[in-house]
Amino acid sequence: MHERVNDDTIEAINVTTRKLKILIAEDDDDTLSLYKDYFTSMGHSVIYSYLKANNLMTGFEYNLPDICIIDYKFPDSRNGIDAAIEILQKYPSMPILFITGYEELETKIASRPFFQDKKFAVLVKPVMLATLQDTIMKLTAIRIA
Repeated sequence: MHERVNDDTIEAINVTTRKLKILIAEDDDDTLSLYKDYFTSMGHSVIYSYLKANNLMTGFEYNLPDICIIDYKFPDSRNGIDAAIEILQKYPSMPILFITGYEELETKIASRPFFQDKKFAVLVKPVMLATLQDTIMKLTAIRIA
């Protein structure tokens, strides 16, 4: 039996089989380890992981991630929005996934003109790992025409 392949089928195949290079910035070591283990088990590469929001772009010129997953609150003076702005100023098409315990963060980000044409999503903790995977795949989906 032959199945017809159309643009939607190609996009679905691309989204489900694409292996990503991921940056994760999360201030909780256990959560960071959980995310790293999960994404690795899904076939992705966690190429950068940080417990602070400083210096997230170290190494980008050598190995650019496909997506950045950034917590909002960090113990240092920077927050996830500051880190995302720094990344997006140099790489404006970089998908950013914010993970936070603050429900109002999505409204706060969406109200900033800087983010109006950016590719981002916000997930509020606790986050189901399947939701995390689904969200990063949607943010990084490439439409094949």
